[in-house]
Amino acid sequence: MASPATAGDIKDDVICSICLRYLTEPVTIACGHNFCRACIAQYCAEKGAGTPLTCPQCRAQFQKGEFRPNTQLNNIVQKLKKLKLKPGKGQEEELCERHQEALKLFCEGDQTLICVICRESRAHRAHTVVPIEEAAQVYTVKLQGALGPLRKKLEEALALTSKEQKKTTEWQGKIKNKREMISGEFNKLHTLLREEEQMLLQRLEEEERETLQRLRKNVTKLSQQSSSLQQLIAEIEEKCQHPVAELLKDVKSTLSRSKNVKLQEPEAVSTDLKNVYKIFLDMKEALKRFRVDVTLDPDTAHPD
Repeated sequence: MASPATAGDIKDDVICSICLRYLTEPVTIACGHNFCRACIAQYCAEKGAGTPLTCPQCRAQFQKGEFRPNTQLNNIVQKLKKLKLKPGKGQEEELCERHQEALKLFCEGDQTLICVICRESRAHRAHTVVPIEEAAQVYTVKLQGALGPLRKKLEEALALTSKEQKKTTEWQGKIKNKREMISGEFNKLHTLLREEEQMLLQRLEEEERETLQRLRKNVTKLSQQSSSLQQLIAEIEEKCQHPVAELLKDVKSTLSRSKNVKLQEPEAVSTDLKNVYKIFLDMKEALKRFRVDVTLDPDTAHPD
């Protein structure tokens, strides 16, 4: 069952879209829309002879003088006036700087708020113009629609950041284990192999530093992307809470920025120990040969 009309709904039906006040001596034109008699008469006079007349609301053509008095609507207006209901919505309206009329319309072509007089100007006459409430609803849906992909990209960025941080920890663990292994092997013959040990550790540290630098660079870039996405999401969420007029300012720019966000994949960084590990294997083989030589030396071998 439909809910009864509210006073606000009724007021919307008794406001003249030309003067934006209660209808005075309301008349109905051919398309069915209602206007103050004086307002529609002045509108027709401003058009001039020979110019086709179109409804200020729906643009349907009508003939000058085809005005039908709407007595029933006039009675409703009078009753509303007795109830002392004001035509405003409770929110202070912005006024057109040029015409000092309420900014009730939104021009899609220029992406700006305009008044009913601006709508008839040459600058906006050929553009699509809609009530600001309708425009706000449309762009709120678009803005909210932009949040979904942004949040998904943020999730991906955070996941990639976590993955790179985990790789960094694992890499440092590998380095720690390998350092202990190398130190253990060389400690057995530390005096004889000090120079070789220091060389190998130096190369290992160089590879560690280079790889860590690349991994941390990935983490930094991904963190920056995450921060930018969070900032853009917060900006859009805040914009959705703004009043209608402020919400529509630069709305296309905000949507464009959200669509143009591209998530950069981190640079592929190998965490395999290649160069240093090969040198270590060669050194280990050399150590084995050295042990054999030591064992076979009659001066150092233990007697049975």
